[in-house]
Amino acid sequence: MRADGTILLRSKIALEDFPQKVTERLRYWYEQTPDSVLLAQRNKSGDWLKFTYAEVWHKIQNIGQFLLNNKNGEAKPIVVLSGNSWQHGLLALAAQHVGVVFSAISPAYSLKSTDFRKLKHCIELLDPGLIFVQDGQQYASALNSLETSATLVVVENPVQNALLFQDVLETPVTKAVLQAHQKIKGNSIAKILFTSGSTGMPKGVMNTQANLTSNLQQITQTYPFMKNGGLTLIDWLPWSHTFGGNHNFGLAFYNGGTLYIDEGNPTPEGTLVTIKNLREIPPTVYFNVPKGFEELVGVLQKDNNLCETFFSQLKMLFFGGASLSQHVRDCLDALALRTTGKRVLISSGYGMTEACPSTMFNTSYEQRAGNLGVPVPGMTTKLVPFGDAFEVRFKGPNLTPGYWNDDWQTSNAFDEEGFFKSGDALKFEDVDNPSAGLIYDGRITENFKLNSGTWVNVGLLRAQLIAESNGLIRDAVLTGHDKDFVGALLFLNPDHSFDHLKKVVVEHDRKQKIEESILGALRNLAKKNTGATTVVRRAMIARFELSIKNGEVTDKGSINQRAVLLNRKEWISLLHDSNLGEDVLEI
Repeated sequence: MRADGTILLRSKIALEDFPQKVTERLRYWYEQTPDSVLLAQRNKSGDWLKFTYAEVWHKIQNIGQFLLNNKNGEAKPIVVLSGNSWQHGLLALAAQHVGVVFSAISPAYSLKSTDFRKLKHCIELLDPGLIFVQDGQQYASALNSLETSATLVVVENPVQNALLFQDVLETPVTKAVLQAHQKIKGNSIAKILFTSGSTGMPKGVMNTQANLTSNLQQITQTYPFMKNGGLTLIDWLPWSHTFGGNHNFGLAFYNGGTLYIDEGNPTPEGTLVTIKNLREIPPTVYFNVPKGFEELVGVLQKDNNLCETFFSQLKMLFFGGASLSQHVRDCLDALALRTTGKRVLISSGYGMTEACPSTMFNTSYEQRAGNLGVPVPGMTTKLVPFGDAFEVRFKGPNLTPGYWNDDWQTSNAFDEEGFFKSGDALKFEDVDNPSAGLIYDGRITENFKLNSGTWVNVGLLRAQLIAESNGLIRDAVLTGHDKDFVGALLFLNPDHSFDHLKKVVVEHDRKQKIEESILGALRNLAKKNTGATTVVRRAMIARFELSIKNGEVTDKGSINQRAVLLNRKEWISLLHDSNLGEDVLEI
């Protein structure tokens, strides 16, 4: 600890050697286990189309040659607008193999927008030499909105003189591919991933080759059972984000594992697709966001056969992107015990796009909700005093060098010692035992002051409120900036509340029971907390659909608090009106 209270934390475990080029590990597994499957995806007939390490290795040579012929490179990146697919995966690996900067952009920017504002911003920032989409017709409107001379490559339904991906695969390979690969260094830019734009327009986070490989080594050392082909993944998480694109996809090829592309998502409809896949493919590790686990638990509780398959090979459940409620965690724990007679590790950590993504992990079976664990090997964590907590900052081989074509954002992202400033507040679980881990204590920029001048810790209070509801409240947006009390706009868990909003109006008794449960949660919270900043005085059920277009839902399914507060001012006004509305609950 320094004189000013700053604390530096490091793992006692040394970071082992890691390759300087992303595809070195792919080559290793191609040489060791050429016939093992790396990627699989269902074809239009519903059968699994599988690609071995040998097939992937040879195909990325062809694609790499095409990229070189197309004059792509660090100055002319390639961009993918569509979602996860085997073609997308091969293109990403080929680009990194020959030193071409690669960027996958959220499909929502193309398919769920009418003005394409975020998409245009990303394309203008990147100035790509090639754009890839799976289906030309599906992306036609987005493509027509862009002012670019980039080569267009599609898998099907070509538009705008597009080239077919199948033709790209037939490009004859020359020695130029090997020569380009040999020029790659650890600090060569491999990927640009865009932040979700929660606080403005998306920023292009640069990931170098060594950023990516060092983090995959850090993760593998944390979970050594992943080594040597120990991974079978069935995964939907989008490759346009760091959790799916760097963490999950990367761990598969880094460790000789297999990734089955799940075309589902954490919605009631998307979960049906995921369940079909999980009936056939028992994962060894299952990654998801909390919303995905919420959907999955509801099905597992009613289906013993699915439980038998799902838990048969499972070594770990891992969630990211948001906090997993204690209710869902307890359900997963109980299901594992009921099915196999033993518990399964439910793990999580702290990650961000700028760290590729992982900085900390909690590997304890007894972890409490919100405990992020301890730093990964090779990472220095700097804790700078901030009120009764710490702002957390990071330095390590996996940290980004900055933001693409944005010197101002880059210079403001690091402190005077070169630590990346996260903007998050953390606390020790046990101040006398740092190894017990650090607890998330909210966003420094998310917190707000009541009119008394005292700060509300949004992250902590929100988590406490959700915990008190015993699974009824799925999420909450806290309100009260410059007001005299904290309010909450509530988003309920349909499994615990109602199947359709109108049903609540018809079923008066059910509506009353739900409201009594919410009031009970508010009162229990008030008994444990005392001050105005730690008690939620009023709450109201959100009777509207969150808007993806307006940024209220991130691609990971979590709620963007700031966007809801900005877009739903009339609801916020009702919560804090001097006249108590009939739908507003108050303690």
